[in-house]
Amino acid sequence: MSSTTNPATAAEPQAGAPTWLPPAAVAVTLVLWASAFVAIRHLGEDFSAGPLSLGRLLVGAVVLGGFAVTRELPRPTGREWVSIVTIGVLWFGVYNVALNEGEQRIDAGTAAMLIQVSPVLIALLAALFLSERFTIYLGLGLALAFGGVALIGLAQPEGGESDVLGVLLCLLAAVVYSVSLILQKPLVARLPALTITWLACTVGAVACLPFLGTLVTETRSAPTSSVLWVLYLGIFPTAIAFTTYAFALKHMSASSLGVTTYLVPPITIVMGLVFLGETPVTMAYLGGALALVGVAVARRKPRSRATVATPPA
Repeated sequence: MSSTTNPATAAEPQAGAPTWLPPAAVAVTLVLWASAFVAIRHLGEDFSAGPLSLGRLLVGAVVLGGFAVTRELPRPTGREWVSIVTIGVLWFGVYNVALNEGEQRIDAGTAAMLIQVSPVLIALLAALFLSERFTIYLGLGLALAFGGVALIGLAQPEGGESDVLGVLLCLLAAVVYSVSLILQKPLVARLPALTITWLACTVGAVACLPFLGTLVTETRSAPTSSVLWVLYLGIFPTAIAFTTYAFALKHMSASSLGVTTYLVPPITIVMGLVFLGETPVTMAYLGGALALVGVAVARRKPRSRATVATPPA
């Protein structure tokens, strides 16, 4: 997992990109991914895990392909193809199937919380393979934010039951997501976000093709509203959100970007309350606030010695 980017400038927006654009891309991604947790939970009665993954990825691949064919896109090298195929199988294939099956067993808020072990893994992997600095602010922010999502996970209604397999599937999704993000970081240094997302999404769809027969059967019996939700998952949390996330990764370090996903559980809880009638208890609100504090701390940059030594003018 070698990187072709300069770690000293990995977190800085590149020339030509407005400074507000990467944060805006992150915000779009977080909201759409939070909505995906709620939509997946809602669709659990009409679509099983594999077919739902295939339907979502087919829609995403078609939408992204429609934009890609209108542009002159660079061709990946042999090594880049290996990374893209790996990302497609892991992040778009295994991740989606594992998460979908996990949410058949546990609620959306808990699933979103469990995925948040990934920023810790991303920070460690980025330090090992991308030469990114593991600063004291990042470490403290990770601890605070993870404590926040842990509170969210503990804040379950009385009488709620936990499902060990569901928990393990969500943790598997977190692991493959973390590995995929580290693989993607060197790619965004040369390839457009649209190219990477389109190719990886297409690979993921191909990997899920064994579920095609079941997808056709379940689509025929599903209500129109559920089919429209599958289309939503393919267009917004997949085609749009994965592309905006790849764009943000081009302008931010992997560890800094990864920690922002701690905002997903609080957003998911609010959406779950509105659309699924899942009412969080007080501890969940405290956990969401702590997660916000953790993200803010992790995004701080240590002051350089030169800056500290400079006397006031």
